[in-house]
Amino acid sequence: MQETNKMRDRLIDEFAKNYMEKLFYFCLKKTGSQVEAEDLTQEIALQIITALNKGTIPTSFSAWVWQIARNCYAKWAKEKHNQKEAQSGSDIGDYEIEDESENILDEMIHTEQMALLRRELAFIKSDYRNIVVAYYIENKSIRDIASSLSLSVSAVQQRLHRARILLKEGMNMAREFGVRSYKPEEVNYTNNCSRPGDKNQPYSVMEHKMYQNILLEVYGNPSTAEALSLELGVALPYMEDELEWLTKETFLIKDGNKYQTAFPIVSRSAQDQVHFAWLTAAPAITKALISFVEHLNDAFVDKGEKFYGPYQDYESAKWTILMLAFDYFMYKAQKIRDFTQRPDNGYWDMIGYQKQSVTKPNFVGNHCSYCGFQQFKYEFDGISDRTPPYLTEEESKVLYDFVMGNTTEERGELVEKLRRCGYLKKNGSAYIPDIVTIRIDEIRNAVRSMDEHTMSELSVVAERAKALLKNLYDEVYGIICADLPPVFLNDIYQCRMAVSTCYFCRGYVMAEALKSGYLLPSNEVSPVIGAHFWIDS
Repeated sequence: MQETNKMRDRLIDEFAKNYMEKLFYFCLKKTGSQVEAEDLTQEIALQIITALNKGTIPTSFSAWVWQIARNCYAKWAKEKHNQKEAQSGSDIGDYEIEDESENILDEMIHTEQMALLRRELAFIKSDYRNIVVAYYIENKSIRDIASSLSLSVSAVQQRLHRARILLKEGMNMAREFGVRSYKPEEVNYTNNCSRPGDKNQPYSVMEHKMYQNILLEVYGNPSTAEALSLELGVALPYMEDELEWLTKETFLIKDGNKYQTAFPIVSRSAQDQVHFAWLTAAPAITKALISFVEHLNDAFVDKGEKFYGPYQDYESAKWTILMLAFDYFMYKAQKIRDFTQRPDNGYWDMIGYQKQSVTKPNFVGNHCSYCGFQQFKYEFDGISDRTPPYLTEEESKVLYDFVMGNTTEERGELVEKLRRCGYLKKNGSAYIPDIVTIRIDEIRNAVRSMDEHTMSELSVVAERAKALLKNLYDEVYGIICADLPPVFLNDIYQCRMAVSTCYFCRGYVMAEALKSGYLLPSNEVSPVIGAHFWIDS
């Protein structure tokens, strides 16, 4: 008897500590009224404590408590239904009598698996999840849910039943998240464009690590939102939104219920192969480009002219001229159409690269601005940090006016900024540009007037540079096409774009030219090396 009393006291204490709050939550969900929930909770508690005081010692205390709770609720619901029907003749659907099938919320509470339920809600489709949340969390009736979703009552009941099954299956499952859920991978990318989007696409998208890893995961591996949610450890509601947005922004392609990346991502292995191909070819290519630049310069010197303009000295200008020569012959080796039209007035294409372990030469980009202004940006020796990332339209126009000799208007702060950055030099009270200027008409006229011997020599060195770059391009094309997933192999434009960005490596030429001594160290030349105007008038 003494042992029975101890057991009774222990169970009453456990009930008070661990079940009262959960019972109130259960009753509040069922009744939708705090007052009635309190009354129903007290009724359940009274029945449980009375039974314990009478000597009832259940085999499974938790199951016993929740059976009493369900019985009390069923009695309450029936009484409410009868009362409502007597008063207004309302339909039985106004009160939802306890479902005969196992109730997932009840099971969740009495097995104390709230965290598991929350986890599984994050991994079921929105069609099911929205109904479960509305019914169990927001306390909405099936009739109200059906009305808000423009569904029939039976359709909502069927989806709710299916959701219960999915939730139970998931709660019994050991979820295994993918490596990228805890170790996101870094993706570098190259953007080729004539105009970024109004929201700075694609830069503004590709700087996010989650987007990078979504694109990596579905590259050559079309996946559902559910599979991606697990792989990246991101709840399905958020993943669904991100996937739809990335599809709208043309970073993803949706086929049925699966998503795949809309642009090539070159693997580490393929990049390594291209790197070593470049290392092998770079010395000869650089030597041929230097030979072309020197022959061209000699031809203009013989005529008493400078094809790189009057403002910058030759040693400084070579940093620009060599890159321009590379670009010219590089474009001769490949065929790329205009860039793809994108949302928000963008015209761009993009190639991704898995992060490499090998050390590549420093990157050399070409940033465009207005009025024909461009600037090679050398990520080397702090060169790119000495000038702004790009010039604004107004700054470009001011600099253009100085290049064209139109300097009568007072420019104030803009002139001073251009001077501080090195684009302008002070000469007494005047300002002189320090920039390469390529006047296309003047160069064409000068070339037409060259003698046959000079043109023959230029042609020979030009063909040599063109052939070397074409041979390398063909080699890189084979490497990249062997690396691309099948979805891209029938898209010649995407293949060529992927090849061009791997092949388009000014850094190898810059490294060879510095090593050979052709280019002077950056601290011995103009602070704005790489800056140039194309003037076609």
